[in-house]
Amino acid sequence: MRILKTQTLRGPNYWSIRYAKLVLIRLDLEDLADRPSSEIPGFYEALADTLPSLIEHHCSPGHRGGFLHRVRQGTYMGHIVEHIALELQTLAGMPVGFGRTRSTAEHSVYQVVFEYQAEQAGRYAARAAVRLCNSIIETGRYPAEELEQDLKDLRDLWAEASLGPSTDAIIQEAETRDMPWLQLPTRAMIQLGYGVNQKRIQATLTSQTGILGVELACDKEGTKQILRDAGLPVPRGTVVYYQDELRDAIDGVGGFPIVIKPLDGNHGRGITIDINSWDHAEDAYEAARQVSRGVIVERFYRGRDHRVLVINGKVVAVAERVPAHVVGDGRSTIEELVKETNRDPRRGEGHQNILTRIEIDRTTWQLLDHMGYSLDTVLADGEICYLRATANLSTGGSAIDRTDEIHPRNLWLAERVVKIIGLDIAGIDIVTTDISKPLREVDGVIVEVNAAPGLRMHFSPSEGIPRNVAEPILNMLFPPGTPSRIPIISLTGTNGKTTTTRLTAHIFKQTQKVVGYTTTDGIYIGDHLVESGDTTGPQSAQLILQDPTVEIAVLETARGGILRSGLAFPACDVGVVLNVAADHLGIGDIETIEDMAHLKSVVAETARPSGYAVLNADDPLVSAMAERVKAQVAYFSMDPRNELIRNHTQQGGLAAIYENGYLSILKGDWLLRIEQAAAVPLTMGGMASFQIANALAASLTAFTQGISIEHIRQALHTFQASAQQTPGRMNMF
Repeated sequence: MRILKTQTLRGPNYWSIRYAKLVLIRLDLEDLADRPSSEIPGFYEALADTLPSLIEHHCSPGHRGGFLHRVRQGTYMGHIVEHIALELQTLAGMPVGFGRTRSTAEHSVYQVVFEYQAEQAGRYAARAAVRLCNSIIETGRYPAEELEQDLKDLRDLWAEASLGPSTDAIIQEAETRDMPWLQLPTRAMIQLGYGVNQKRIQATLTSQTGILGVELACDKEGTKQILRDAGLPVPRGTVVYYQDELRDAIDGVGGFPIVIKPLDGNHGRGITIDINSWDHAEDAYEAARQVSRGVIVERFYRGRDHRVLVINGKVVAVAERVPAHVVGDGRSTIEELVKETNRDPRRGEGHQNILTRIEIDRTTWQLLDHMGYSLDTVLADGEICYLRATANLSTGGSAIDRTDEIHPRNLWLAERVVKIIGLDIAGIDIVTTDISKPLREVDGVIVEVNAAPGLRMHFSPSEGIPRNVAEPILNMLFPPGTPSRIPIISLTGTNGKTTTTRLTAHIFKQTQKVVGYTTTDGIYIGDHLVESGDTTGPQSAQLILQDPTVEIAVLETARGGILRSGLAFPACDVGVVLNVAADHLGIGDIETIEDMAHLKSVVAETARPSGYAVLNADDPLVSAMAERVKAQVAYFSMDPRNELIRNHTQQGGLAAIYENGYLSILKGDWLLRIEQAAAVPLTMGGMASFQIANALAASLTAFTQGISIEHIRQALHTFQASAQQTPGRMNMF
């Protein structure tokens, strides 16, 4: 069997509204089309041996082992590939569970769809699943080393796709608030919210972070000078650029012990602490020069390393950072203790784990040599041996929450420091023997101020209470009551989409707000054409949602874009379905008009519970969508006697109808007449019934969003079937 085509879905789609991130493959079973797994000798046994964890897949039987039972009884390869692709991702640390397999009009070809967390990993999993099945069919086995390589590759792809722990924490908090977000294509930036209400972050840098504050924080010596002049306790220190300046610098800070570190560095690279000899100082200078041309020489202050996190002028978390270390047991060597420590399931590579694996490198050797130890040294029971000079989590350090212990004066100092430097989010590094006592009393000092501080040590400490530090970040960016969304109107249907989209946008323009809209002839923001062409897919919709001037989005949503990638947004405020006709059948495995209706219903089903699905009551395929939507339903109809409309409005529902020559809104028992159809230019004197239906849909959509009858009427009067307002759509010359 072979994969004919692979697609990645990134939003609500034909297969699922809830599971937006799906890989869809078109799989040709070839000569396996009529051979279920039960007819392939040894297949069940080899598959169960290769992936014994498949026992956890319930599948349609609904119990543990259900899927493997189906393999034993006989199921087809498309179904098996689906489950293997899911399991490979799960084994690689990306738990996923949703999948579907469906036959197509072509005898041996299936559509196989399954969930992913990282796009490239999902696509890889599809290829690996097919490769695994083919290998078992052809050779009776899948080599263990091949499986291990697959899992390693998947883990690497997952790591490459990772946004980092700080960004992940902020995104998770945004999702708990039902706040939309987008990953922008450059500089690892994330957009929170849509349009005019958006904010941006890059890890813990935000769109409110001042460049002057960042520049000052990056200038470690400049920061110390500013803080020293403000009366704050900072280490004595200086910067040298040549080794022959080193001896005078050491004397200038009061002699040994000292700290040497790069002027421009991060993550603890190139830092050496507690230096007590000239030889050690020379080695430390060379290590710092590997990172930065300028080298800081500071007085060494004894104490524990603390990170104080300040957000929006307030201390929100404090952590004591402990350098990577091992604790002796009286029997094991340091090397053995490191291996045992790294077996902790909380440790791993990269930032996704609570703790990072301890690596032995040049810095470790220098520290051990300084203590007279080697990797073969056996530590006494309970003896602590530090393997890093700095306490960064990225080099194997750990964190202990101390938020409830910081002295009020130290808290005040930290908040003052951040105001002096000028940062909205900052991590202050403090060395003190006791954070619960004022720094001046225990000879504590403020070592550094960090822009874009990491959050992992606070929301996932090794010991102590996890702190939700993402919450105050979002409270700062979006104070209570501040919107993050803009209204999103999504329109679909077989006929009339572009005209209705343009008319809907024109109605919203009457409010003097900036409307961004997409159509089959271009993308528009306000009265300006941004890009011409058929722009009804998710990429065009994202352009509107990313634009910081747009206050309302009106998006024509065509069949092709939904099939290719899904919708560009997880939810809309109004989902409009105009009609469903037997056009474009046979494309993209949409074979029947019922298939087409299911595809179009994605727009209605995506409408938020507080929003509306605007449906054509005269089209049974469209009106039936009301059974599947979570939003409120509003119907439009050319027939004022439509039974569905009558029942709906008698129950207090909202509708738009064409009655006695008028376009009218029905709201419960109330009839609100908008205008006579003959007075609406689009309807060509009331003769174009399909345009009346389009005008009803647009008017009803606007009314659900609080647009007044007067604004709707004004828009209907001023919208012309012209080459300017509806190019190529029944233009009159």
